[in-house]
Amino acid sequence: MQISRRDFLKWSVAAAVALGIEVSLGSVGNVLAAETDPPIIWLQGSGCSGCTVSMLNVTNPTTIDNVLLNKINMKYNSTLMTASGDLAMQTLDQSATQHKGQIILVIEGAVPTGANGNYCVIGEVNGTHLTMEQAVLKYGPMAKYVVAAGTCAAFGGVSAAGVNATGCATASSILNGKTVNPVVNLPGCPVHPTVLIQTLLDLILIGMPSLDSYKRPSNYFGSKIHSSCPRKGTTVVKQLGQYGCYKNVGCKGTSCQNVCPSMKWNNGQAWCIGVNYPCIGCANPDFPSNPLLKV
Repeated sequence: MQISRRDFLKWSVAAAVALGIEVSLGSVGNVLAAETDPPIIWLQGSGCSGCTVSMLNVTNPTTIDNVLLNKINMKYNSTLMTASGDLAMQTLDQSATQHKGQIILVIEGAVPTGANGNYCVIGEVNGTHLTMEQAVLKYGPMAKYVVAAGTCAAFGGVSAAGVNATGCATASSILNGKTVNPVVNLPGCPVHPTVLIQTLLDLILIGMPSLDSYKRPSNYFGSKIHSSCPRKGTTVVKQLGQYGCYKNVGCKGTSCQNVCPSMKWNNGQAWCIGVNYPCIGCANPDFPSNPLLKV
């Protein structure tokens, strides 16, 4: 038997009342309200699930439990949802079909196109295998907004580096001209959790953000890391381990645009340069070294 989150919560509240258990109706109301938000469908292609893990670590603007219960309506994410197999795929397909034109599609990982996309099969719908490429092409045009979470989805990233035998492609190149709005690229390896969650909330509450030439939100990718680096203006060192500017020992901060100096990582505790390591430029279009610059 299938039961929606709304029906389950109503049943839970009724059962609690019958048993004399105290229930926070305010919290229940927030959860029920989330059901009215645009459904978020999260597809995972060729990647490491690092962007999903990053999302789970969000603390700003709020924590992940509050996000999932009260802020967004996450209908499908194969890593997070309890359902699996046919039930999970039915949830994916029914949510997209019933809310066509309203869903927010999040794409994590690059999209393999080699061997007719069969390097990445995400499941089976109506008795037919569904590759990641087919899923993106099917559900992308149904979405009001499409978000490429992480550098692999946005620019190819690690998955498309080198020989790229699986034919990994970017979300934008697969959906070129097939979506209502431009794909919103949120690069980073992984994407910063605050950038991801706040962008989703902005899409729900406000709409499309202002995008730069790489289709990234300008408010998060408008400043180079070197511009705000606390080591800017210090002695340029010649080897790692010494305190100073790392631009001559491989630091990509002079070209990479990201929120690391201001938002940091690990709940605002640290970032690459803060732990005495150069910026590796993980949000750059050419990270780590791939030719997929058509975004």
